[in-house]
Amino acid sequence: MRWKLAANLSLLFTQLPLLERVGAAAKAGFDGVEIQFPYAIPAIELQVELQRHGMPLVLFNLPAGDMQQGGPGLAGVPDRQAEFASALQLALEYAQVLRPQKVNVLPGRLAAGVDRATALTILAANLKNTAEVFAPLGIGVVCEAINRLDMPDFLLSGSDELAEMLERVDHPNLSAQLDFYHMARMSEHLPHSVQRLAGRIGHVQFADCPGRGAPGSGELDFAAALAAMDSVGYDGWLAAEYRAEADDDMAWMETWRAAGWV
Repeated sequence: MRWKLAANLSLLFTQLPLLERVGAAAKAGFDGVEIQFPYAIPAIELQVELQRHGMPLVLFNLPAGDMQQGGPGLAGVPDRQAEFASALQLALEYAQVLRPQKVNVLPGRLAAGVDRATALTILAANLKNTAEVFAPLGIGVVCEAINRLDMPDFLLSGSDELAEMLERVDHPNLSAQLDFYHMARMSEHLPHSVQRLAGRIGHVQFADCPGRGAPGSGELDFAAALAAMDSVGYDGWLAAEYRAEADDDMAWMETWRAAGWV
């Protein structure tokens, strides 16, 4: 049982400029990196830095509009289809240079005045289109459920809702991004989450819960979660997406290595 570790550069090594975080992740012992939104940096500059350190880019997100500022985002909003199309085009341009293994579509929040059924219909159509667009590049598309305690009114918030959306879209290039923290925040038993999405997990992110800190800072049972991942044959990446109190505190990584997880 061994997985590769990716560092989420949007949350880790934040004392450094984004480009310098690539080297910091390599020095810390990570195998690759992911970035939530890379669009503030020219793609070619980021690609040069990735190649310099021999670090694959595992994943980045499609632009999500105003989602991080508390808005509904783009993917599930009927009157923002032109904006979503522009976001998809920008992500495609970056992907053609950076060649990530996966791109993530964030469902966003339920927009004011829109019923949930309509929002989910729009989301399903956008997910299918994104999956089709990226398939010729050999880049997988994932979709993520986020807990409604941290992000109220999020369209998909648990493994059941995420599984139902995957089943609805039913595209071979679409899979789940499973975030241990978000599922635990929704009081899900992580082995249940894993089993619910078995065979359709394209990417995994983790942070401890509560607090969204490094492993060992909370109460999440990583041993049980990773044993469940092993039992369903997951062979993808594990991405550290936690809020670091000290970016040089990587004691958890040695613990995981000693356990044979990474």
